[in-house]
Amino acid sequence: MKHSLISCLLLVAATAATAQTKKNSQKPALKIGNHVSVYVTAKGTDQRIAPTQTLTLAARSQPLETEVLVTVDPLKTFQTMIGIGGALTDAAAETFYKLPASEQKAFLTAYYDKEKGIGYTFARTSIQSCDFSSDSYTYIADHDTELKTFSVAHDKKYRIPFIKAAQKAAGGKLDLYVSPWSPPAWMKDNNDMLHGGRLKPEYRQVWANFFARFIKTYEKEGMPIWGLTVQNEPMAKQTWESCLYTAEEERDFVKQFLGPTLRKEGLGSKKLIVFDHNRDLLYQYASTILNDAQAAQYVWGVGFHWYETWTGGGMQFESTRLVHEAYPDKNLVFTEGCIEKFDMDKINDWALGERYGTSMINDFNSGTVAWTDWNVLLDEKGGPNHVGNFCFAPVHADTQKGKLIFTNEYYYIGHFSKFIKPGAKRIVSSASRDKLLTTAYLNPDGKIAVVVMNPTDKEIPYNLIMQNKGAAVTSLPHSIATLLIN
Repeated sequence: MKHSLISCLLLVAATAATAQTKKNSQKPALKIGNHVSVYVTAKGTDQRIAPTQTLTLAARSQPLETEVLVTVDPLKTFQTMIGIGGALTDAAAETFYKLPASEQKAFLTAYYDKEKGIGYTFARTSIQSCDFSSDSYTYIADHDTELKTFSVAHDKKYRIPFIKAAQKAAGGKLDLYVSPWSPPAWMKDNNDMLHGGRLKPEYRQVWANFFARFIKTYEKEGMPIWGLTVQNEPMAKQTWESCLYTAEEERDFVKQFLGPTLRKEGLGSKKLIVFDHNRDLLYQYASTILNDAQAAQYVWGVGFHWYETWTGGGMQFESTRLVHEAYPDKNLVFTEGCIEKFDMDKINDWALGERYGTSMINDFNSGTVAWTDWNVLLDEKGGPNHVGNFCFAPVHADTQKGKLIFTNEYYYIGHFSKFIKPGAKRIVSSASRDKLLTTAYLNPDGKIAVVVMNPTDKEIPYNLIMQNKGAAVTSLPHSIATLLIN
């Protein structure tokens, strides 16, 4: 009787497995169109996200070993894109309002219009001041532990109107997340918003309350908050606003104070992001937090920057991939990156954009779900910045002439943000030679966007291959292209 029961159970299991296999094998193939629209930005040309040609995918045989291929498989999907955008800082806002109305309109269209611009859908801003503010400031009076004096009046002059203008230009929806650079000075052990220092233990609950008050205040002003990070660059003692946390200190602040406070205040749905620092120490720091179940329950994702090159680390994409593989239930967000040490003589340097293209392709292929550039706009000096930490932005303003200056950073980012929409699924895109970089997405409307970047000095002919169809393409030297397939 016992053996008969076991045989029956095995038969039922085998029958179910066979049915599932049959169901999977009968899954209809994705119908792919034959037309490929090619958009190109290339050094030494006037092509800037320029439609250059329409190719036709045609049936073809097995490629030869000597051929260069970019192979795309839309049946294999990975993470979902949330959005691409940049930071709406005090510096960007102040610079924006120094421009004439016509240039302000051109700026908003260039970034946020989905047809005429590059369609930004994601944004970051600071809680209180950061280095890209004209001065240091806080929202409350000294030792106001009950937050009775809390006010964002400072932000109402430039930053809040700027954020609202960007929201409107984006069609009314712009996912915005917020990050603190430092608590008020009196909450820290160095009594200074600048130069690092640590949050005093006795003020951890007050600081958690401060987060909730800020989010609710901004939302009352008409700016929905999508998420927040715990601390910008928690391992860096900077000459500007900064605050230090070890991984253990951030873990404990999240699980004992910030996480519970957000839930208590009805803000538990906000996306809470930890780390928010460089890729090189990403795994060590994130794993310390995420291996603690009490802390991890509050954490939606892990944020990271690209400034590990400051310490000689290179661009540590492997660290990003390992976090994605080890913690697949958490989300990776690139929260900040820019080219440092602004120099107007290098405003047209092609390497600016190539740094972005290299990072974005590798970050997306490592599992990143959203990507945020640093300042969307800076002036002709790379500021304003109250500590002289001047940097490049995709768009600069010559405030003396009242004109916008577009670097190739803008166009390189646009090859992703314009064609890869929120809700898109990353799919397989593999180059057969390491001279080409590529990633690809299947958009919600069924269109496939394949990005191919050539950072070399040579023209590279290749074949785009997908579902036994192919088309011959030529990648220009120092170029990036988006191939849009119906």
